[in-house]
Amino acid sequence: MDASKSIAELSTVELAQALAERLAIAPSDWHQLKANRKARAAEQTAMALLYLLKDQSPEALERLQQSVGWLDRSISAPPCPTHGH
Repeated sequence: MDASKSIAELSTVELAQALAERLAIAPSDWHQLKANRKARAAEQTAMALLYLLKDQSPEALERLQQSVGWLDRSISAPPCPTHGH
């Protein structure tokens, strides 16, 4: 996304991409936020919107289901793959 563009000049997909990037959990924040249900649901919802706008409905649905799982507590963070190695 071009930083010099105003919000009004951005396409809907560009706005969704910016939101998804903003809400994505960075590797450096993974351990701190991996079990944060609000952060995980927001990350998945933003990605779902981006996939929906790109006409990728199956991916959008999968991300929305993940988001709901975080919110209704039906899913939890997996263990860190680097622990125990």
